[in-house]
Amino acid sequence: MVNIQDSETRKKSGTNKFAIVCALLASMNAILLGYDIGVMSGAIIFIKKQFNLSDVKVELLAGLLSIYSLVGAAAAGRTSDRIGRRYTIVVAGCFFFAGAILMGFATNYAFLMFGRFVAGIGVGFAMIISPVYAAEVAPASMRGFLTSFTEFFVNVGILLGYLSNYAFSKLPLNLGWRFMLGIGAIPSVLLALGVLIMPESSRWLVMQGRLGEAKRVLDRTCDSKEEAAQRLVEIKQAAGIPLDIDAEIVEVPKQKSHGAGVWRDLFLHPTPAVRHMLICALAMHFFQQVSGIDAVVLYSPRIFEKAGIKSSSGLLLATVAVGIVKTLSILVATFMLDKKGRRPLLLSSVGGMIMALLLLGSCLTVTHHSHTKVSWAVGVSIAMVYFYVFAFSVGMGPMVYVYCSEIFPLRLRAQGVAMGMAVNRLMSGTISITFLSLYHAITIGGTFFLFAGVAMLAFAFFYVCCPETKGRPLEDMETLFGKFWGWRSILKEEKNKETEI
Repeated sequence: MVNIQDSETRKKSGTNKFAIVCALLASMNAILLGYDIGVMSGAIIFIKKQFNLSDVKVELLAGLLSIYSLVGAAAAGRTSDRIGRRYTIVVAGCFFFAGAILMGFATNYAFLMFGRFVAGIGVGFAMIISPVYAAEVAPASMRGFLTSFTEFFVNVGILLGYLSNYAFSKLPLNLGWRFMLGIGAIPSVLLALGVLIMPESSRWLVMQGRLGEAKRVLDRTCDSKEEAAQRLVEIKQAAGIPLDIDAEIVEVPKQKSHGAGVWRDLFLHPTPAVRHMLICALAMHFFQQVSGIDAVVLYSPRIFEKAGIKSSSGLLLATVAVGIVKTLSILVATFMLDKKGRRPLLLSSVGGMIMALLLLGSCLTVTHHSHTKVSWAVGVSIAMVYFYVFAFSVGMGPMVYVYCSEIFPLRLRAQGVAMGMAVNRLMSGTISITFLSLYHAITIGGTFFLFAGVAMLAFAFFYVCCPETKGRPLEDMETLFGKFWGWRSILKEEKNKETEI
């Protein structure tokens, strides 16, 4: 096999610019989730006042969108296999647009919850299709860079939500939160229109038997014509299409082109490699959320209040700073993923999260038990919130979307990613819904000690079970998986092969 990863033989051309634009447009769908998380953290302060909500109803309102998004996530895999990756992006935008409008005009708590249900479906679609499309359109040399934009745009959305909170917080009580939520309809329209300049995924086109279109897309998105030809061969092999067929359109069995039989191959009779991939994907999504990120982002005003900040403007400004740190720090990962690899960034990220969570839990415990303001504990608590967000964003945040969108075989990719995202949203909703009740039960400091314990388990799992995937073709991933404790020998063997070539 041609060593496509060799940087000396790779031809850098303008085609990569096209791949970057396509991946960016797809990844921007993640703004929808980020905006909702960010805007709700502030809007809920005013919604609680207007509708006189209890803490339980606040938790449900804030957290149930993640549960609702399971509907979209469950449907997105099969939908994208049937109608294509591009038009699934349009579906996501339509649902979120409708949900934002409904929330903006909500007259009571039940109406507001219905709007969040509709918006949640759109979020579920968007969070599945963004990393899948980006991974499939990206050349191997830039795949980590391009797929990490999903997390970057989640952070952009969070920052926009925080800024919206601050901008509309001076309006009358019954108008401010409506503008905060309703203005989210604007980006959904713009993102849906972006589909007009995006090509369909070459991998999906091959699954439909549209080889001529797939070849033209690969010519525009790969680093060189040679890589495009090699990729087409690998994708045809993965799709079960004979290599000697070179027609524009070929007949592909409906079972392969529409994703039938995928659940059987993922759960009932998986190969050892597929089983390993699925466990890694589900575990990554589980640990990402159960280590507490959505609790920190969604309830950051409440955390800062417990730390010692009392004024409303101070709380909102401190929260905006969380969005800025989160958005800027993701750029570190974006430019390092294809240079340093997945494992070093992931393990460093989780290590930083553990330290931040332990210090945050300790300082919040001090402030909780003190009858006077402890300035040093307040300062360290605020600093650790920012450091936790930074550590998460340089590794754990983007890695879930990068890693899980690249490891599955072609036919299983969309629905494999959908299963991972279903776990992600389920855990996000669970943490968001239970955070206030949890810290009332075991104190806010104890809650962050619990998150630190989960992060320690995550570090151990990632170290043992997750092999490096940097620079590997999507069609070559199965050689890395199947032996949980044998990944070191696999990587050594592969490195020796590349050296010989």
